[in-house]
Amino acid sequence: MIRVLIADDEPLIRAGIRMILTSADDIEVVAEAPDGREAVELARRHRVDVALVDIQMPVMDGLTALAELGRTAPEVRVLVLTTFGQRENVLRALRDGGAGFLLKDSAPGELIGAVRAAAAGNAYLSPAATRHVVDSFASAPAEERGEEARARVAALGERERAVLALLGEGLSNADAGRRLHMSEATVKTYVSRILAKLGCGNRVQAALIARDAGLGR
Repeated sequence: MIRVLIADDEPLIRAGIRMILTSADDIEVVAEAPDGREAVELARRHRVDVALVDIQMPVMDGLTALAELGRTAPEVRVLVLTTFGQRENVLRALRDGGAGFLLKDSAPGELIGAVRAAAAGNAYLSPAATRHVVDSFASAPAEERGEEARARVAALGERERAVLALLGEGLSNADAGRRLHMSEATVKTYVSRILAKLGCGNRVQAALIARDAGLGR
């Protein structure tokens, strides 16, 4: 059973998300929080697997809560709830270790799928917004950021760079395996190795490095 926390200062939003998630037989909403500080406390107390955290909350905002969970409860996978008007915040969340993001008005199936993906250790990038956000960020990369990314990627072998390029495209392990004629298990091994070499906490961070380095473009 996937244990989930919902953090949003709007009671109706929390109720709607709870209703959607509890319709899945493998997801249990174990806690709700109206602000980031309480979200961090409850996530640790209830040992949640996935936390859905709104960016704009009182007391402690979602980005600060994400960073705090990364320090004190790194096992908690954080999905950031957002709107189209928060691109810069989303990019910061991804770079700070968020497991991905999705829009508040995402379809029920997408919301459930995002929680399952995060719980499985995969990044979830909302099809409705993520590619546009990441592409807009990578289309004119700062020279310093690009140089740093290329230097980090230089430590990878040829096959590892090929896998990393597909992470940058948002492919799952299964899809990357089909593209590269590898088994899903082999791709998973490569991904773990890539994250370790790049010093990344998750696939999203690695994907952004791939885009900054110009892989797959």
